[in-house]
Amino acid sequence: MFITFEGIEGCGKSTQAKLLYDWFLKKGKEAILTREPGGTPAAEEIRNFILRPRKETFPAFAELCLYMAARGFHVENLIKPALKKGIWVVCDRFVDSTVAYQGYGRGINVELIEKLNEEATGNLKPDLTFLIDVPVEIGFSRIKRRDLDRMEQEEMDFHERVRQGFLRIAEKNSERVIVIDGTKKVDEIFDEILNTLKKRGNINAL
Repeated sequence: MFITFEGIEGCGKSTQAKLLYDWFLKKGKEAILTREPGGTPAAEEIRNFILRPRKETFPAFAELCLYMAARGFHVENLIKPALKKGIWVVCDRFVDSTVAYQGYGRGINVELIEKLNEEATGNLKPDLTFLIDVPVEIGFSRIKRRDLDRMEQEEMDFHERVRQGFLRIAEKNSERVIVIDGTKKVDEIFDEILNTLKKRGNINAL
């Protein structure tokens, strides 16, 4: 099964992805934890280029193309081979982040992004997505002490557009995307994630 975690900066998605990955390992299941952009050596190089702060203007479409390039490496070299072997794949960000950030955030045509996502992934979609939702102010209060990357340094109104974009994505894909209140305690959020998987019959045998 291919499970992705989405949300704005500081929402707690990376923490929950790691908890789920660790839970699978404790159950004796083969699983991988990966991220976007990144996940393979080539994709990690692209990640560093995308997220490194710079003075030069970074055109929105160039940014989009780089995300797609990283995704292509990631899907073909890691995600698809793992799924073919029956390995559980837990991914921190995937196609929904590109729609939210470059579509709703940057203003690039969402239909174009969705088409490019299909091409970059070979139409691979997550089986289930957890959107950890928090207000922008709360998310950024959690990350203020670390060095912010280029995306994290964007204005708050940009990140508010991204958050609203994620919520629209969830509304359009309600069967796949589960919205969870990210202001809850870490263990409460994780319990909700496990309960969702159990209700859907995905982990009842584990």
